[in-house]
Amino acid sequence: MRNNSAMAHRIAVLALDHVVGLDLGTPAQVFGTARDAANRHFYEVDACTAGGRPVRSTAGYAVHPAHDLSLTETADTVIVPGIHDGAPLTDGTVDPAVGAALRSAHARGARIMSICTGSFVLAAAGILDGRRATTHWAYADRFRRFHPAVDLDPDVLFVDDGDVLTSAGVAAGIDLCLHVIRRDHGAAVANTAARRCVVPPWRDGGQAQFIERHLPPGDGAASTAATRTWTLERLGEPLTLAAMATHANMSVRTFTRRFREETGVSPARWLLGQRTDHARRLLETTELGVDQVARHAGFGTAAALRQQLHAAIGVSPTTYRRTFRPPTGDRVPR
Repeated sequence: MRNNSAMAHRIAVLALDHVVGLDLGTPAQVFGTARDAANRHFYEVDACTAGGRPVRSTAGYAVHPAHDLSLTETADTVIVPGIHDGAPLTDGTVDPAVGAALRSAHARGARIMSICTGSFVLAAAGILDGRRATTHWAYADRFRRFHPAVDLDPDVLFVDDGDVLTSAGVAAGIDLCLHVIRRDHGAAVANTAARRCVVPPWRDGGQAQFIERHLPPGDGAASTAATRTWTLERLGEPLTLAAMATHANMSVRTFTRRFREETGVSPARWLLGQRTDHARRLLETTELGVDQVARHAGFGTAAALRQQLHAAIGVSPTTYRRTFRPPTGDRVPR
């Protein structure tokens, strides 16, 4: 994908044989919708393969890239999409040329990302050793066998470890790309990109993957979904576990069990995450003072908000707002 900005951030999508079709197209689609107020693209996205050779996709077509691995030598970001077959998945190794290209790009300061099982490629190249990372939950056991030096967390949508970012399967790759746009250019640009892609603008990386969960019989028809919606409409109010269980017409014990089965986390952890996300959105999109943001998000005091935000992302509310909120008047057209 070419664009009209000489200063665009250059992204190389490195495809291996048996590349997942959706994963391959996600970076160009999502990053391609990120534009400034003059409708200029912030990113330039191109695909490459080892030797510039065609590779097979899982969607039944071949990919004929315009570039070989030399594209990774100048790219600001290198993204490896998922694969459904090949050495990284069968024996935990990677083409030496691919591994060397990734290590070289990382060593010179390029941002490295993976979507779904693309994390196997990064791990085989040695880039994930000693780092926290994620992959598709269905491949977690295999990943751990091949790469015990990686701190794998298969229960989240994506992991942002600074210069190396990994995501879970399929739609989580979209979440990760939007997260990077938000990190690079703020909420307004990321939200507009999401609208252009017709996807939710924000799913926190710590949110649980939608892993298959077998609900027990008997009260299996009951759901906590309505109570979660009810809770999201009242984040600024005092909310207790007992109140949430009462709304769901369940005992606290049943509600807690059912909630964890449906979301993968406890009600308390989920509520804290929702309040943190709401506070971040308010800091990005409103003029509210930190005290007001804290009250609207349900933290009560600015001190409590500062403590939680620092624990979650390592910065204060003021620093977060200064970093992630776009300058006044910088609005991206639909």
